[in-house]
Amino acid sequence: MARPPSPPPLINIDQQVAAALAEDIGSGDLTAQLIPSQQWATARIITREAGIFCGSPWVIAVFRQIDPRVQVHCLAQEGEAVVAGQTLFLLQGPARALLTGERCALNFVQTLSGTATQCKQLADRVAHTQVRLLDTRKTLPGLRLAQKYAVRCGGCFNHRLGLYDAYLIKENHIAAAGSIQAAVTQARQLTPDRPIEVEVENLDELQQALKAGAEMIMLDEFSLDDTRKAVALNAGQAKLEASGGIHAGNLVRIAETGVDFISLGSLTKDLRSMDLSMRLIHT
Repeated sequence: MARPPSPPPLINIDQQVAAALAEDIGSGDLTAQLIPSQQWATARIITREAGIFCGSPWVIAVFRQIDPRVQVHCLAQEGEAVVAGQTLFLLQGPARALLTGERCALNFVQTLSGTATQCKQLADRVAHTQVRLLDTRKTLPGLRLAQKYAVRCGGCFNHRLGLYDAYLIKENHIAAAGSIQAAVTQARQLTPDRPIEVEVENLDELQQALKAGAEMIMLDEFSLDDTRKAVALNAGQAKLEASGGIHAGNLVRIAETGVDFISLGSLTKDLRSMDLSMRLIHT
């Protein structure tokens, strides 16, 4: 199996975990107080369904922040295909800490594994083509970098991380700048080292973007026929990205037109969390 991707360098897992724990625990776990503080236990986290596993760094951080005496043994590798009933983690430590961290740890893994699983399912559908599936900025607030990491665990790819790392010149930017050429020229003058992508809505705008020298062009809600025409017209001058109105039903046909990328908000927005469970197996 390929080596799993590293989390994006800007990600702060400890900060994400601290916010989640503060949200869940608040002033303290009332129910955990029913358990003697000196009682130790072993627990396991299993998946009830098949999918792509993702999220172990967050689980480790959850229990480290609650009680560093908890030992977390990860039994699945990031990006690994897992099956129903498989044990993903063995945990050993104070029973109070295990139960206090349970929901927070499961929330991270079920969300990130759900993201990775969705990505793997769609990536497999277009594996016979050269297209790369890209995520978007339609992510869960506060978990963008985590989800973008999960996207890569599932075999898809990241678009820009935010508004800061690349230009994406859209309709309103073009209107404000006066033209595609003016917008691209200004972007190149302001930050010459940043990638420039232009969103176009028809073949005429595609030609304008090509003339302006855009490195990447987004075909916004192009028909299948116009997408094919765009690929022919482009002839390898820029990278082409299909976007808008793309779903499982038309994904393969669009991939087979020869575009370089397809962006899908559904990779992160329409995920279904993986069904997980934690059980104490020894106290």
